[in-house]
Amino acid sequence: MQGDRRVDTVGGTPAGPFRLGVVGAGSLGFHHARIARDLPETRFVGVHEADPKRAREVGEELGVRTFSTLEGLLDEVDAVIIATPTTTHRDVAVAALERGIHVFIEKPIAPSLEAADEILDAAARGGALVQVGHVERFNTAVVGARPHLDQPLFIESHRLAPFTERGTDVAVVLDLMIHDVDLVGSLVGRPVQEFQAAGAPVLTRSVDIANARITYEGGAVANLTSSRVSLERLRKVRIFQRSGYLSLDLAAGTGEFLRLKRDLPALQPGPEAEAAMAGLLARDLSSIIERIPLHAEPAEPLRREQDSFREAAMGRIPPAVSGVEGRSALEVALAIEARILRHVADTRSS
Repeated sequence: MQGDRRVDTVGGTPAGPFRLGVVGAGSLGFHHARIARDLPETRFVGVHEADPKRAREVGEELGVRTFSTLEGLLDEVDAVIIATPTTTHRDVAVAALERGIHVFIEKPIAPSLEAADEILDAAARGGALVQVGHVERFNTAVVGARPHLDQPLFIESHRLAPFTERGTDVAVVLDLMIHDVDLVGSLVGRPVQEFQAAGAPVLTRSVDIANARITYEGGAVANLTSSRVSLERLRKVRIFQRSGYLSLDLAAGTGEFLRLKRDLPALQPGPEAEAAMAGLLARDLSSIIERIPLHAEPAEPLRREQDSFREAAMGRIPPAVSGVEGRSALEVALAIEARILRHVADTRSS
């Protein structure tokens, strides 16, 4: 443990303000800085951005300090949020962690498992924690759905987006699908047993549309589809379980739980009850289905995520998505991407 780089605590209560900075001022980094400057119990130190023009724009718009070097920012913080391109995550995170500075790394944790392992090793050496930015865990719809989860059997997700240059440094599996790899894995709560995958490059040299069918230990199955060449934007998850069906609109942060009403005759044994249920089904589904809107306190998911990181860095709770969990999601996503690339190669050679 590094001593003066960590937030000192007395009896579990912070003795001073939590000093936080942001590395990277692109679209996501801008919003991290916007939220972090007003985070409770926090002194927002500023932003490091390598592009002087962008740094000046963000500094003026948000009214925050900017740092021309990473080292300058690291000299003044207890923790950083890393919102730089994936290819730079390893270098930035290791530089911070070896000083004992806690890091929040936007997903994916790294471009490779080797780089992820270097990050985790640096965290162990520096006595600091790693949290990975799988923000969908903090989506209002997901927060509202969790009390209704009861051993999901089948989950279907669609994450579609029109093409933009942002994120094209990696395949769509690491850009978009990894959100659902992590989210669905957290909902099922079991390790991956096996998977199938297919996809194709469309507008770039890497995979732009992907589908994966994942089977988890215990028998749950998920069907994930991600595309960055869609004409529409869609982020929906459907969860099927014995107790009912959850429909989540992640873009809107809303959803509902549909289940059979509790006092139906089919819930009682016997042929008469089954006949009565058949009659109800023939007349009107609404007479037997209960629709429960999902509820959670409204909050910006990125704000919830930063709150959890602050609490973890202050030693109050474990990281919401640990570095190990981030590495696990990366491992599954990379395996899916490799399977798709083999499928594409096999198709071209046939």
